[in-house]
Order: sequence, then C-alpha cells, then structure tokens
Amino acid sequence: MPPTIDELLTPAWLTAALERRFPGVEVTAVEAGPKVERVSTNVRFRIDTARPLPEGLPAHLCVKGYFAEEGRSIPGVGAVEATFYRDLAPRTGARTLHAVYADVDPDTHHGVVVSGDVVEAGGSFLDALSPYTADQVAESLEQYARLHSFTWTRPEWRGHDWLKPPRASFMQARGLPDIERNFDGVNGAGVPEEVRDAQRLLDGFAALVGDTSGIDGWPVIHGDAHVGNVFLDGEQRPSLVDWQMVSYGPWGLDVGYHLASALPVDERRRRERDLLQHYLDALKSGGAEPPAWDEAWEQYRRGIVYGYFLWGITRLVDAPIIAELLTRLGTATHDHDSFGAVGV
Repeated sequence: MPPTIDELLTPAWLTAALERRFPGVEVTAVEAGPKVERVSTNVRFRIDTARPLPEGLPAHLCVKGYFAEEGRSIPGVGAVEATFYRDLAPRTGARTLHAVYADVDPDTHHGVVVSGDVVEAGGSFLDALSPYTADQVAESLEQYARLHSFTWTRPEWRGHDWLKPPRASFMQARGLPDIERNFDGVNGAGVPEEVRDAQRLLDGFAALVGDTSGIDGWPVIHGDAHVGNVFLDGEQRPSLVDWQMVSYGPWGLDVGYHLASALPVDERRRRERDLLQHYLDALKSGGAEPPAWDEAWEQYRRGIVYGYFLWGITRLVDAPIIAELLTRLGTATHDHDSFGAVGV
C-alpha cells in the first residue's frame, strides 16, 4: 500500500491494483473529488482508462483507507473490513458496496477498499434521523439473513482468525465513564429511567459477550447493525456497509440491534413481531433452519442490549443521532426486559 492518499490516487498505483480483477486495464488519469478524513480517509474520485472500461468497473470510485495520523496509529485498523470485501462479500449475496479492490498492507496491516461511488450512482447513506420505513427494515433484514444463512451451514468460516469475535475487547477501551456521560447529559434524556443505569448496562453487555452457549452454531454476523450502517443503492434498495466488526456470533446481535435502532419507538412496537418473523422466513429461504419462535424471540431480546451498549459508549457522532438511538434502544430494552434476558 502507498504511504499517502495522494500516491494511491495515481494512475500507476490504481492500474496495478485494478489489474488484479480487471486484467489489461490501464488508468490514464485520476480526478480526485470530495475527501472526508477522520480516523479513516475517504475520497471520491473519477478515473479515465486507455480503453473502454471493462464490465464491472465504474469510472466513479471511492477509496477508504487509513492515511491520517489518527488512523495510522491504530494497529491493524481496517484489516477485517478489507478482508471481508476481498474474501467473503462476493460469496454471500448480501447487498453491500461494489468493491473493485480490497486488500491489507503486509507491513502496517491496514486495510484499503476501493469501491463504486454510491452517491454518483444515485444512492444515499442513512443515519438515525433519515426516513426509514418498516418495509425498508424488512428488506435490510433480508440482507442480514443472506449473510447469516450463507455461513449458517458453512462452519468452516469460523476457522478464520480474522472472524474471531472482538466484542470483549470493547470493554477494555470504553466503559462506565462514557455511558455515564451520555446518560447524564442530553443524549440520555429520552431513555426510560428504569434502564438509564450505566453499571447495569455495562454488566449486561459483559454477561452477553461472555455467554458462548451455542457457539458451534453461530453464523458470521455484521456486528454493528444500526440503521446508519445501511445505505440505499442506485435502485433505492437497502444495502449494508461498514464491516469493521464482522465476525461469527449470535444472529440476534444483528437482528435485535437493527430492529430496535431502525424504527421510531411506536412503529417498532407495532411491527417488530412481523419483522422478526420476516427475518426467520428469509433465513429459511437462504437454506438455514430457523430457530423456533420462542427461542428467536429470546435472542431478539438479548440482541437489543448489544446495540444499547454500543451507543452508550459512543462519543464521536453528532449528539442528535446518539440521543435518538439511545432513546430507541433504551426504550426497547425497557419494553422487553432485555436486561433480564441477559441475567442482570
């Protein structure tokens, strides 16, 4: 991998990278567009080629890598996501970014992904404040079911080191002070008082990630299934993005988290049972044997705690989004006694 984003955005480097998938392609010019740089560096750009573009290679692309100081300082950052796009994404059939190049630097172990430009193709990215309907949630649940069902019957994927669950490590970097800061400020104002308990949330998450019962049957899951990690593609179909936390794990972590984060509280209450059944039906269509309803409902209740914790420790996101997701996930935790479901 090149040491800078400017070097990556050159005809020479892009030709060498894209030739892996598109033999004979020759990039002759690169026009850089908007750049967003936080932990990762994201740049939209356009390429010209010596011959007509091969099928599957759009002219408008986007790169995600780790070139800023903050990103470069994190060991192995982006490696799991890049490996997912390189090795697993094309197999699952789940809608996600159209990656034309993905790999991991052998020295820094940082990941780089080059994909089609969603915005240029007529798509859009979402967050918790974006309109998102129950019918769209049904479609995104179908994408999670595709991912889960593909690996449900392929246990060999759990043998890959890059798919080992990282969830216990969250508690080493973040914890009680972050949750208390959210709960004590405006971000936690909409959370029901009965579950606005930072220590109980921390204990609930610890109990959840410490439970390895059923591990032999775990599929590969997305791992961060909130509505902000969904985008609408050029045909306005819900698609999944941001795979930094992909691993094998209980399917309920994706489904409980997604359902409780994607809809306003009243709509979620009206539709959640139908939507959970829709997910189970999609699993069966994908070739997996879904669990019985009582077991599925229990896994759904537990998965809500996972999402609630991840937003409890979140800091570097706009406050209105944190507040909305804490309200949705905290209310679902209260509605379903999800703390009780994980034994705290």
